[in-house]
Amino acid sequence: MKIIYHCYGGAHSSVTAAAIHLGWLPTDRIPGNEEIKAIPYFDRPITRDHGRLQFMGNDEFGNDIYVIGRRSAATVFENMAIGLAGVYGFSPDQLLVVNVMPYVNWKMMVGGFTSRRLGLKAIGRPVVTAGVKFSYWKIVSMVNRIKVCKASRNKRELIQVK
Repeated sequence: MKIIYHCYGGAHSSVTAAAIHLGWLPTDRIPGNEEIKAIPYFDRPITRDHGRLQFMGNDEFGNDIYVIGRRSAATVFENMAIGLAGVYGFSPDQLLVVNVMPYVNWKMMVGGFTSRRLGLKAIGRPVVTAGVKFSYWKIVSMVNRIKVCKASRNKRELIQVK
């Protein structure tokens, strides 16, 4: 199975979810600032990276884990990904596309904008990191639901729960 976590820019919430999924971040405590900043691609993608899948790794079940920044086109991206699955010969059941935007808070938006768009990393990165910590338990809960949804027939129902 291929699991794609997606958000607006692919720099904060989706990479955090992927890192939790892959066991790079703890699920029993909120990680420290340095642990969060050490996630591959955290606060690094730039505008030209939007729309590009980034392979993060394989989970303990052999699933391929990806992240992508897709701007405001969540539904378009999800439909396109499912359509491409068919074009490339694998069932849409082998693809799980997960929108992480419901877990983004104002600190992540303001900090991400300040760090990524304005280039003021010294100001924006601590704010976005605080935002990740604020939403951390919700993201952990969502990732845990994703991991058990492999056995479920109605995957979309599980990932829509906030």
